Amino acid sequence: MTLISLVRHGQTDWNLARRIQGSSDIPLNATGRAQAEATGRALAGGRFDAIYASPLSRALDTARIIATHVGLPEPTRLPALAERQYGEAEGLTGAEILERWPEGIPVPGRESREEVVARALPALKQLGERHPDEQVIVVSHGGVISSLVRHVTDHALPGPGEVIPNGSVHRFRYAGGRLTLDRFNLGPEDHDLLTASVM
Repeated sequence: MTLISLVRHGQTDWNLARRIQGSSDIPLNATGRAQAEATGRALAGGRFDAIYASPLSRALDTARIIATHVGLPEPTRLPALAERQYGEAEGLTGAEILERWPEGIPVPGRESREEVVARALPALKQLGERHPDEQVIVVSHGGVISSLVRHVTDHALPGPGEVIPNGSVHRFRYAGGRLTLDRFNLGPEDHDLLTASVM
């Protein structure tokens, strides 16, 4: 069995302004760097064998910070775990999106959740095959993590109004060709996070 801990990157200025980032490469802000440090310190009590990240700088820099705490080298880029593309909605707030594309009207260029799962899930399964009986960290994005959680829990999670916070950790188990959710929405303050790497 392989344990894969998906981490959402730290905060950016667009997160703070509630603007959709998608594939736009928006860097971490000071709060985001502090969140990455906090998550790294919390994970430092565990044993991890490898670290991967979306190539977008907010995820890659979060992974670099975490790597220094858990004693791992430069993260390996994993393009399949880049954020969901939002097309023409990138840079807009939720209200602005609804104004331009009322409910039911598709946003040009936006990936569906199914399309996100179609590229992200095989990549995680490949990591499971590449790291048998090991523990891996993957720093990704809220849209990717929530899409994967919905898929593997048959839409039981996230619950209504439940978000994927910056710096949060979501642990998956890979065994027998199957990915399942083990722990959901852990933060640096959660005791479970300190033991999340225990087999």
